[in-house]
Amino acid sequence: MMETVSSSRKASYNIALIGNSMPRRCGIATFSTDLLTALAAASPESNCHAVVMNDVPEGYAYPPEVRFEITDKHLPDYQLAADFLNVNQVNIVSLQHEFGIFGGAYGNHILTLLRHLRMPVVTTLHTVLKDPEPGQRAVLEEIGELSERLVVMSHKAACILQDVYAVAAEKIAMIPHGIPDVPFIDSSFYKDQFRVEGRRVILTFGLLAPDKGVEYMIEALPAIVRHHPDIIYIILGATHPHIQREQGEGYRLGLQLRARELGVERHVMFHNRFVELKELCEFLSVADLYVTPYLKQEQIVSGTLSYALGIGKATLSTPYWYAEEMLAEGRGRLVPFRDSQALAEQAIELLDNEMERQAMRKRSYTFCRKRIWPEVARRYLNLFEEAEHHFRWRPSPTFHTTSLPVTPLEIPQLKFDHLRRLTDDVGMLQHARGIVPDRTHGYCTDDNARALIAVLMAQNLSPDDHELIELGCRYMSFLCHAFDEQTGRFRNFMDYDRRWQKETGSEDSHGRAIWSLGLVIAAEKPTVLSEVALELFEQAVLAMKAFHSPRACAFGMLGLHAYLCRFSGDSEVRRLRSLLANRLFDLYRSNASEEWPWIEDKVTYANGKISQALLLCGHTLQHPEMLHAGLRSLSWLVCQQTNRNGHFTLIGNQGWLAREGTRGAFDQQPIEAFTMIEACLEAYRITQEESWARTAHKCFEWFLGRNDMQTLVYDYKSGGCCDGLTANGVNRNQGAESTLAWLLSLLHIYTYLGHWR
Repeated sequence: MMETVSSSRKASYNIALIGNSMPRRCGIATFSTDLLTALAAASPESNCHAVVMNDVPEGYAYPPEVRFEITDKHLPDYQLAADFLNVNQVNIVSLQHEFGIFGGAYGNHILTLLRHLRMPVVTTLHTVLKDPEPGQRAVLEEIGELSERLVVMSHKAACILQDVYAVAAEKIAMIPHGIPDVPFIDSSFYKDQFRVEGRRVILTFGLLAPDKGVEYMIEALPAIVRHHPDIIYIILGATHPHIQREQGEGYRLGLQLRARELGVERHVMFHNRFVELKELCEFLSVADLYVTPYLKQEQIVSGTLSYALGIGKATLSTPYWYAEEMLAEGRGRLVPFRDSQALAEQAIELLDNEMERQAMRKRSYTFCRKRIWPEVARRYLNLFEEAEHHFRWRPSPTFHTTSLPVTPLEIPQLKFDHLRRLTDDVGMLQHARGIVPDRTHGYCTDDNARALIAVLMAQNLSPDDHELIELGCRYMSFLCHAFDEQTGRFRNFMDYDRRWQKETGSEDSHGRAIWSLGLVIAAEKPTVLSEVALELFEQAVLAMKAFHSPRACAFGMLGLHAYLCRFSGDSEVRRLRSLLANRLFDLYRSNASEEWPWIEDKVTYANGKISQALLLCGHTLQHPEMLHAGLRSLSWLVCQQTNRNGHFTLIGNQGWLAREGTRGAFDQQPIEAFTMIEACLEAYRITQEESWARTAHKCFEWFLGRNDMQTLVYDYKSGGCCDGLTANGVNRNQGAESTLAWLLSLLHIYTYLGHWR
C-alpha cells in the first residue's frame, strides 16, 4: 500500500470527478464537492469538473462545475456519460464509489460507464465491506480491475482490500478524508452566537438516520445531567433525504419523545437543517465534547468524525472501524455499541477532567494537520500523474477481431404505459384487442401475481416512483381477494363484473401467487406491502404440500426460496421446499434419458421454470445431482430452441415438442422467452459462467426481432408486447401475459446487465 506518491506533477489536467455534488445533501456530495474545489485550488491551470448522479427526476440546481448529469436508475445515461468524457478528452477520472448512489443491482450500472472509458480511473472507495454479498463482491472486484488505483481513507480498508478482494498492495493508495483548515480555538468562542453561553455542549452532527444511534446518547443524558446540570446536547443535521422520503420525520420525532420521557427535553436541541461549511465549523467550535454513537462496526470512514478531530474536539465514539483508527493514541475515547451507561460514564469523566480534555483536543488537532484539503488535493494530483503514467505505459491488451454475424441490440428503456393501460381499479385485465383492453375475459390471479413481481422489480430500479407503489397495492389487493380462507386456495378467473368463475383455481395459479408473495416478502426494503404478503403467504403456503403439477411445484419452490432468504430459520417452509424439490427431481429421474433430459414426454409451456427451480434448489440444498439436472435440462432446452443461424426459435404451442414426434414451430409465446431468460440468468448467478448471461441476452433479442420472422414482438410505441409469433407474423393483440413476460424479461436484463463484459 502506498502512503506517499511522487511530488512532481504534470502542468495541467482535464479532470472529471464522478459522484454526487452539492446542493444534493449526502456525505458523498459533500466530499466530492470539497475534493473538486480543493483540486481546482491546488492546480488552477487544470480543468476540474463533475459528472453527478441524480436520485430525483428534476435533479438539483448545480453550479457550473457540474458538466453532466446521470439519472441514477437509468442505465443508458451511463453509456452517454462515458461518450461525453471520451469526446471531451478527459485525462483522468476520479470515481467516488458508494454502492447506494448508483443504479442497478449493487450499483452495477457504474460498470457500464467504466468499461467504455478511454482514460485512467482512480477510484475512491467510501465503503469497503469485509463480508460482501456475492453481487457486491463482483461489482467491487470489477471496479478494481477497471481502476488504475484504489484510494482508501483508512488502513483497515486497505487490509480488507488485500485480504478479502485480493487487490495488490501497490494498487492501493492511502489518502485521508479531507478536512477544512480552521484555527484551534476555545469552545466558548461562539457559544453566545448559539445561545448556549455558560453551558457545557455535547454535539452530534450529520444527516440523521436510525443507524446513527442518537437514541443511546439521549438515554445517557439523565445521568450526565445529574453531574452537569448545565449540559446541552445539540443534534445538528437534517434527516437523510432517503429516510425522509420513506419514513418522514418518524425517527426524529421518536428521539424527541424519548427525551421528553426521560425528562431531559430541555437539555436537547435539534437543528433540523443542512448547514454549510462555515456554519458547521462554528457549531463544532462550541462543542466541549463531540459524540458519534453509531451502531455499525463496519463503517470504514466518517466525514463527520474527521471534521470534529480536525477542528480539535474531544471525542467520544462507539468502536466502528474508522473510529478505532482515528481515536487511537489518546485522540478520543471508545465505548461499546448500544451502551448508554458507558456513554454517560465516559462523558462525565471527560467533562470533569478539563486537563485531559484539552490534551485530547491538541492531540487530535495536531494529528489532522496533514489532512487539510490542500494537502489531500496535492496527494490526489500526484496519484493522478502516477495513474496516467501507468495507464500509458502498461502493456495494452491484444484485441482479436472476431467475425460476428450480428451486433448486440440496444436495450430499450423501461416503459410501463401498456401495463397501466391494462390495469383498472380491480387489477390487471387478461386480454387486449390490439392495445385496447378487452373486458370480455376479465381478470386472473396468474397475471396479477406476475404484475406484482414486475412492479416490485421496477421499484428496485426506481424506489421513489409512487405510481409503481400504487399499482403494487392494487395487484396485492387482487391476490388478497382471490384467496379463499375456507379452502386455503387461490381462485383464478374473475369476470369483469367481479364474479369468480370457479371457487378453486389451478395449482399453477396458486404456485404463481406463492412465487410473487415470496418475492415481496424478500424485498430488500420491507414495506407495509411485505407485511400483507407475509400474512397471506402463511395462510396459503401449506396447500402446496398436496400439489403435483410440476410447474406449480416449480413456481412455488421459487417463492419458498425467496421467503427463506428473509426467514431462513422457518423449518416448516424449509421442509416444504425440500418436499417439492424432491418431487420435481423424482419426475426428472423417472423420465429423463441422455437424449431426453426432461421431466415429461412432452415439452410444453413455461419450461425454463422447471430447470430454474431444479438448479436453484439443487444449489441451495447442496444437492449436486439436482443441480446437474437443472443445468443439463436447461442446456438441452437452449440447444432445442437455437436454430442454425444462432437466434432463438421458441417451441410453439401448436404441437409443442414431443419425445417421439416433431416440434411445433408456431405459435411462439413471449412467456417461453421470459422463463428461459430468467433460468439462464439464474444459471449465470450460480455458476458465474458468462456464457449463460450471453444466452439470456440472445433469448431476450427474440423480442427485438432476432427470431424466425425477423420482426419485432415488442411494441416500442405502446410499451406492450404482441401475444405471439405465428406463421403469418406477430399476433398484434397485446395481452397481460405477453406484456408482463416482456417487462419481466427487460427488468431482469436491467438488473443483471452490469455483470456482463
